[in-house]
Amino acid sequence: MASDTDTAKADRSRRAPRRFRWLPGSRLGRLIIALNVLSLAVLVAGALVLNELRRGLVNARIDSLTTQGELIAQVIDQAATVGEPEPMLDAAYASQVLQLLANPRAQRARLFDAQGRLIADSDWVADRVEWRLLPPARVREEEKGGFHFRLTPKKKDGEEESQEARQALSDEVRRALGGHHVSGLRTGGSGERVVSVSVPIQHVKAVLGVLTLEASDVDEIIARERAALIPFILVAISVTLISSLLLNSLIAKPVLRLARAADRVRLAGARAISLPDLADRDDEVGDLTRSLEAMTNSLTERMDAIESFAADVAHEIRNPLTSMRSAVETLDLVKDDTARMRLLRVLQNDVKRLDRLVTDISNASRLDAELSRDQPKVLDLERLITDIVALYQATAKPGDVAVRFQSSGALSAVRVLGREGPLGQIFRNLIDNARSFSPPGETVTVTLARNKGRVLAMVADAGPGIPPENVETIFQRFYTSRPKGAAFGNNSGLGLSIARQIAEAHNGTLTAKNMVDEDGKVRGALFILTLPEVGL
Repeated sequence: MASDTDTAKADRSRRAPRRFRWLPGSRLGRLIIALNVLSLAVLVAGALVLNELRRGLVNARIDSLTTQGELIAQVIDQAATVGEPEPMLDAAYASQVLQLLANPRAQRARLFDAQGRLIADSDWVADRVEWRLLPPARVREEEKGGFHFRLTPKKKDGEEESQEARQALSDEVRRALGGHHVSGLRTGGSGERVVSVSVPIQHVKAVLGVLTLEASDVDEIIARERAALIPFILVAISVTLISSLLLNSLIAKPVLRLARAADRVRLAGARAISLPDLADRDDEVGDLTRSLEAMTNSLTERMDAIESFAADVAHEIRNPLTSMRSAVETLDLVKDDTARMRLLRVLQNDVKRLDRLVTDISNASRLDAELSRDQPKVLDLERLITDIVALYQATAKPGDVAVRFQSSGALSAVRVLGREGPLGQIFRNLIDNARSFSPPGETVTVTLARNKGRVLAMVADAGPGIPPENVETIFQRFYTSRPKGAAFGNNSGLGLSIARQIAEAHNGTLTAKNMVDEDGKVRGALFILTLPEVGL
């Protein structure tokens, strides 16, 4: 099944689209580079288009030319208008006024009479000549006796553009002769776009002529703005490429290394991910690496614990099975009824021990799942202990070891964060262990205390105590050391191990020590459960 899954993943990777494969690095690195370059391209394209800048320049030019044209038109009206009651424009004097007021370096000014005839042009004064490149020569004819070359223009593009410009200017002048200010963009004599304003020259209500001002420097200004942006664009492209490569090197490649390391753990049977150079990084990739290393170490410890647990289970089950097999094989050979009854009791004890082992092993196996499934909540620890002790008291038989809970009124609100079922199992295991070591007629005491923000739950018995060398050994799985005369098979050696595991899962501790009297004599064992207290 694993090989099929790996094959399917490989097939999907081979079928993956080959977009941006020409870029260096992994798929994530290529995506980083592509997205950064795409966003930069959008920014550069927007800067090069400069629609808003062009629109602003055109509007500013129109306002400037309109103001200037109205001023020149008023001066011409006042200085070059002759005739009463039918006024007319003095063309010669109006031309002189236009020469004085127009600025041929910044724009072109033209003056038309009432019939739309051109009477003055600032280019005449500035000696401007329209020029354009002629098209290349080409062969036009082929004769029988050889080739005959003739230089002819390919197409009269300039004349067509000039005709178009003249038509646009004529339409603008005609609208202005109607007494309206006309402004906007139109085609110039050389095919360029110009900003044009036509202002009628009016004397009272009579239109004596039209003054046209046009400026063709908008495209030049835009070109200069674009040229000024080129260094910034080159710097932005360089920064974007460098940042993309850094992101690829600092993020994409380390993530790919982590993925390959995880594959090695899965495929090669490695126990942990080890990437020291990434774990030392003080960023999110370092946090991810350390988390993965901690996770794999935890899984390794869990696997080791499972392997050890499986070996201990096999060993513990093998002992009663071996005893049962020996008893069964001997049973047919024994003829004495007393001996047969003894063998049957051995079989019963072994079956009872196996049942106890299977039950405790099942509880231990389900413990991790129960701890991960149940969400912790705030619990009243005193109420939980009271209910458990009350259950022991209600089911006690004559001669059983009694269980008592010493409660103080000041501890009526002892709250901890945990899971009720597992915490209850700790106290049941501790009480059962204490009762098994206490002589008949004695009492197991459960008490609560507080110490620096932590809750101490103590279970004391009246047994022989714990050998000093076994204070920690008793918490190992399947360790049993029963007092002489104790019933065989009633204990599996998992109770204290399960109790400590639950305590550690609740950020607590479980320890054991002996209680001694004034003479230094051991008078029982004391188990101390420490849990963090929750304040409300």
